[in-house]
Amino acid sequence: MPEPRPPAVLPVFPARSSDPMENLSTLLSIALIWGIAAATPGPNFFVAVRTAAAHSRRLGLAVVAGIVSGTFVWGLAGFFGISTLFALAPWLYAALKLLGALYLTYLGVRLILASFRPAAQNASPALTLAPKGWQGWRLGLMTNLANPKTAAFVTSLFATTMPAEPSLQMGLAAAGVMVGVSLLWYGAVVFVFATPVMTRSYTRMTALIDRIAGSIFILFGAKLALDR
Repeated sequence: MPEPRPPAVLPVFPARSSDPMENLSTLLSIALIWGIAAATPGPNFFVAVRTAAAHSRRLGLAVVAGIVSGTFVWGLAGFFGISTLFALAPWLYAALKLLGALYLTYLGVRLILASFRPAAQNASPALTLAPKGWQGWRLGLMTNLANPKTAAFVTSLFATTMPAEPSLQMGLAAAGVMVGVSLLWYGAVVFVFATPVMTRSYTRMTALIDRIAGSIFILFGAKLALDR
């Protein structure tokens, strides 16, 4: 007769910390480090800039909503230790990296090809990068989720700033702080690049800007695929 299996043990989170000042210090540290990471130009930055300048502030904010949705996902994933799962199943991490690299490369190639079309064709909704609000949200979400290395970064961030056994409330608060910082930064980026001065500048140099942006996305995709 086979031996009975031990009952499954569900994770138990400690109670909320009784030191609010310690919690505040932790959240401020997370906000500062995540703010520096968010402000570093990357795929999220370039997709927000391009959408705001090429389309509208409303569509740019839809992209931002997608970016911050992805940020919340990475925040929760980092808190629950998804990097441990990647360590146990390296093929999963490699597969997600490859998919992310292919997606960023796809965006880059699409931008470059569109830059060689006549302006009248590029104005067609069928050829724009994100013609509708929900597509803008999807574009921001998928661009953010394209890099699974973010999970490892968030896990390291939480490991160095949080107490040894953080409560579930602290984990949710930390993810919320990351969302707030991302929303403020990328929202400000969209408002700046959706101004008439920026949109006129983009209109005058659409082809050149799209080729540069497309090349940057391809480089990000290649870097993601080749990084170990």
